[in-house]
Amino acid sequence: MERIPVSGPWITQKEIDYVTDAVTNAWYSNANCYHERFEKAFAQHLGVRFAAALPSCTSAIHLSLAARGIGPGDEVIVPDATWIASVAPVNYVGATTVFADIDPKTWCMSAESFEACITPKTKAVIPVDLYGSMPDWDTIRALADRHGIFVIEDAAEAVGSEYKGRPAGSLGDAGVFSFHGSKTLTTGEGGLLATNDEPLFRRALFLRDHGRPPGDRMFFNTETAYKYKMSSMQAALGFAQLERVSELVGRKRQIFDWYRRELENVKGVTLNTEPPGTKNSYWMVTAILDPSYGLQKAALMDLFASESIDTRPFFHPLSSIPAYHDSEQARIARSRNPVAYRISATGINLPSALNLDEAKVKRVCDVFKSILKHA
Repeated sequence: MERIPVSGPWITQKEIDYVTDAVTNAWYSNANCYHERFEKAFAQHLGVRFAAALPSCTSAIHLSLAARGIGPGDEVIVPDATWIASVAPVNYVGATTVFADIDPKTWCMSAESFEACITPKTKAVIPVDLYGSMPDWDTIRALADRHGIFVIEDAAEAVGSEYKGRPAGSLGDAGVFSFHGSKTLTTGEGGLLATNDEPLFRRALFLRDHGRPPGDRMFFNTETAYKYKMSSMQAALGFAQLERVSELVGRKRQIFDWYRRELENVKGVTLNTEPPGTKNSYWMVTAILDPSYGLQKAALMDLFASESIDTRPFFHPLSSIPAYHDSEQARIARSRNPVAYRISATGINLPSALNLDEAKVKRVCDVFKSILKHA
């Protein structure tokens, strides 16, 4: 049987033409032409003033924290259920990670848990638009503004999602994106930092280029900083994909709709939600299995793999993984975050690659139904 991948891009002749032009012509005085186009177009897409193309979303979070001056002695609140890239930069700057629980419906940071985690040391919060879903941004922003907390919106997985008409990535003081090969909009590897805060943006630009002052031509660095840049070929690919972003997101939503129609009447299976006032871009179609089936996510993934179907686990609670397990904050989180632990235990990402068609989705769903029948 043909193997069905869990993720992957949709590349057309447009992307091939733009990347070919970049590798042919984006040198010398034209070296930044695709960076400038991509950054300007992405800022316009979000309705923000500034955007900087970067090598990863991880670097975008790192630069956001560093540009804000967050460091040792500061606390940064993050959702417990997310990929480690959302959190690792907190360690890079020497701050302390505080793990908040997630909402049982959106699987994003719970506003109630966020409030409970706030202390006088809290300097930033990183809500994650998990799998394309959106948290309760009104409450999170109100709490953050009341306490003077810097907000980094991790929209790595949410290109095309919206909250009350506002695009994902435009709801924080800084918005960050991933363009990994698995993402809806890809540059192969890559990321972006978006913001309306000009001082933050200028500081981030300075830090991403080894601490060189703007316009420096003498290689006279004034600080030790970082090397966080995207190549012209990546920027060209991203620019082409951005011109097709509505098409890409439309395909993701179509894939989810195929799954919804096949699985909506299957007892004990919960798929991604789309609360009123939000638009979910459904980066990953995710299924949470009722515990009554007695199937943990690893066993479920093995059963799919035996049918040549690739899946991914719902992110483990970060407070449970070896990288954080022994920290004091992880110990506290393990008793404070029951929703993250409950949902993660039986959740998997179903195949969501952009090359899927309805027949492949039906095959995945038929296998899923057969697994549940025998469970």
